[in-house]
Amino acid sequence: MSAPSPTAGPAPLPERVEVVVIGAGVVGAAAARTLAERGRSVLLVERFERGHEHGSSHGATRIFRQGYDVDDYVALTSEALAGWRELEERSGRTLLELTGALDHGRPEMLRGIEAAMTRGGIASERLSPEQAAERWPGLRFEQEVLHHATGGRLSSAEAIEAFLDLAVVAGATLRFGVRVTAVEPIPATGTTAAGAVVRTELGDVTADHVVVAAGSWTPDLVGELAASVGRPLPEIVVTQVQPAHFPTAVAADAWPSFVHYPDDGSSVYGLLTPGEGVKVGLHGGAVHVHPDERDGLAEPEELARLTAYVAEWVPGVDASAPHTISCLYDLSPSEDFVIDRIDRIIVTTGFSGHGFKFGPVLGRLVTDLVDGDAPHPRFALAAHTPPA
Repeated sequence: MSAPSPTAGPAPLPERVEVVVIGAGVVGAAAARTLAERGRSVLLVERFERGHEHGSSHGATRIFRQGYDVDDYVALTSEALAGWRELEERSGRTLLELTGALDHGRPEMLRGIEAAMTRGGIASERLSPEQAAERWPGLRFEQEVLHHATGGRLSSAEAIEAFLDLAVVAGATLRFGVRVTAVEPIPATGTTAAGAVVRTELGDVTADHVVVAAGSWTPDLVGELAASVGRPLPEIVVTQVQPAHFPTAVAADAWPSFVHYPDDGSSVYGLLTPGEGVKVGLHGGAVHVHPDERDGLAEPEELARLTAYVAEWVPGVDASAPHTISCLYDLSPSEDFVIDRIDRIIVTTGFSGHGFKFGPVLGRLVTDLVDGDAPHPRFALAAHTPPA
C-alpha cells in the first residue's frame, strides 16, 4: 500500500515583480487590469477570498450618476461612463444600465449640480414635485427634481469580476487568501533602484512599485510611513454603513437611481437591485468601527432612522420589511479621494462611499502614478493638508 501523498500547501509568491497591488476591490481590480494592459508585470494579493463581503466593494449594485456640483468630478464621471462601456465590450458582460438618476431636496444643492453638469455638457431637466411623482410613483417629492438620463445602475460584483478577468488575460497574477503585514520602502543606492517590499504571511515580495488599494485597511498599512516622511494621510474615519433592500411591487422601469438632500443637511441614496428590492441608505454612517472588529449586525438606532425615512419618502416599498446590508466607508474629511505616491508606494483611500462609479478612471489614475505622472490635484495628499 503506497503512502498518502502530502497535502500541497499554497503556492509560493514570486520573489520580485514590477508592481504589487494590495486589495481586490474595485480600485485594486481596476488598477491591476490597467497596469497589466500597459505591459507591467503585476501581482495582485487579496487578504480574503475572491468576491468577499468584508470591505466596501461587495454587493450586486452601485449607483452611477453624473450629478456632482464640482467640475472635475463631473468630467471624471464622463470618462468613467466611456470606461464602463469599453469594459462591457471587452469583457462581454452587461455592467451599466442607464435608468436615469434624480437629485431632489435642498434647492442650493440642485442649483450647484445643475450648473456643473451644464458646464460639463451633460443634459438635465427640472421637474416639479407633481411631475416627478407621476413619472416615478415609488418616491415622494416636496421640492423640484433634477433628472439626468445618463445616470443609472452598475452591476458591481460583475464589474469587479470583469476587471479581474481582463487583468489575468493581460498577464497579471491574482492571489487570494494572502494577508499583507507590512509595506516598506526600499531607498535607492548606488547600485539598486528604489522600490518597496511587501511582507506577507507567505513571504516577502520585492517590487518596483506597490499599490495599496486596501480600502479601510490602507491607513493601518501605510499611515505611519506617510507620517514619518512628512506626508501624513488625512484622518480617515471608517464607518459601518447599513443600507437595506426593501420589497416593492412598483415596476422595475419606474425606479431611477436617486439622491435626496433633506432639509436637515443629510443625504440619502437609493436604487433598485433587481431580484432583491430597492436599496436605500443613509450616506456616511454613524457607527465608527475598525474593519477587523465589526460584527456586520444592524445597529438598531441607525436602522430605525433608515426605516423612518423610507416610510416617509419611499412610498413604493414596504418599509416594515428591510433586509439589511453591512459595508464599510472610509471617509476623508472632505470626502475627496486620496490617490497619491509616497516614493514608490501608491496610496489609495478615502473613497467615502462614492468611489465605485469611477472604477475605470481609478485604474487609470493609479497606473498614471506608477508611470510617473503627477497625481490628480484634488486627490493629492497636499490637497488634504489644511493650511498652516
